[in-house]
Amino acid sequence: MSKPPHGPLQGVKVVSCSTAQAGTVPYMLMADLGADVIKIETPDGGDGSRRMTVLPGKGSTFFETNNRGVKSVTLNLKTPEGKAILHKLVAKADIFGQNFRPGAAEKNGFGYEELRKINPKLVYVSISGYGTQGPNGHLPGTDSMAQALGGIAEAYSMPGQKMRTGIASVADESTAMLAFGGALAALTHARATGVGQKIELSLLGSLVRLLGWTFTTTMWRDKNPVTGQARVTGTAERPGISASFNDRDGKPLVFQLTGPEDWKDAMTSLGFIERIEARGFGNLGVIIDNDAKREELLALLDELFATGTRDDWVARLRGADIVSAPINTMLEASNDPDVIANGHVTFVDHPKHGKLKVHGTPWRFSETPAQPGIAPELGEHNEAALTELGYSAADIADLKARKII
Repeated sequence: MSKPPHGPLQGVKVVSCSTAQAGTVPYMLMADLGADVIKIETPDGGDGSRRMTVLPGKGSTFFETNNRGVKSVTLNLKTPEGKAILHKLVAKADIFGQNFRPGAAEKNGFGYEELRKINPKLVYVSISGYGTQGPNGHLPGTDSMAQALGGIAEAYSMPGQKMRTGIASVADESTAMLAFGGALAALTHARATGVGQKIELSLLGSLVRLLGWTFTTTMWRDKNPVTGQARVTGTAERPGISASFNDRDGKPLVFQLTGPEDWKDAMTSLGFIERIEARGFGNLGVIIDNDAKREELLALLDELFATGTRDDWVARLRGADIVSAPINTMLEASNDPDVIANGHVTFVDHPKHGKLKVHGTPWRFSETPAQPGIAPELGEHNEAALTELGYSAADIADLKARKII
């Protein structure tokens, strides 16, 4: 039986002059799905993230996670020869990506107007921090900057405490996923029409999109959402709540309800219904737009959940078809049975570091399964890429000696 083809993006060629997370993950995802991705790095050390979060015996978690499956070609783009090689690679590419601050790509020979003359079908992806149209478009951007400006810090906050950004790179990752989808949408158009285009994304814009309908509600109400232990939604007639509580051992759980009928079912399954009704909370709608009532109810639920165990509470709620789950730490999440069973984490055999536990892929393709790779050594694919462009062994040796590659 023949081996199934690797991923649905076989035949797609990508060149990336990108660093950091938002600029590399889109193309790592494409590599997972079979695309031929060439990452351009500087000859003198390469992507700086190769030296970030290096664990003894396992290398850089940052670089490995964001660059697996791609090929590394080193080019000194400050030289005419280096730019010429990049242009030859772009001439054969479907997608090009860069995430330098606005203006830097043009200065270094890989701006959109320059590359589209070489390849009119090229899909050109440009990622910035703030977006290019506003007053701060010229500034560099980071994940924490976008979290701060975009409003998601409120999601991590508790009433009365300082707002803070979170440790998960939600701006970087949401930008990467939007870049991934946008690039493939533009590629579909380019293949149908022969016309490429430039796609601009920003960390800030992607973070705003990530906030979804809660952001819309905030804008329409012109009022900040309720934050902290509970997220209260809806109206007095159709109230909803998502709230977290600790069990008697301090282990946290969450449940979410989307209507008044769910509230009664949830409280009945937990054995709380009599206490809840006795205190005047038979109708969840009484806490909508009433801070005092909301705090009173949450205090009562804190008391009730502290009488039992998390596993029992979650089992009871799920038995009543109420959405509920333990609140995992990141380490617990990496070992969660559903995470493991669905391949959201997996193992790869690394030639230098042995068996490593890594991200799986978020998709399951029935005919062209994804296949996680490993991150390349610096310049590992120089010879293969340049040979394919027509350079001889002597040419390649000369380029290396002159530190062009």
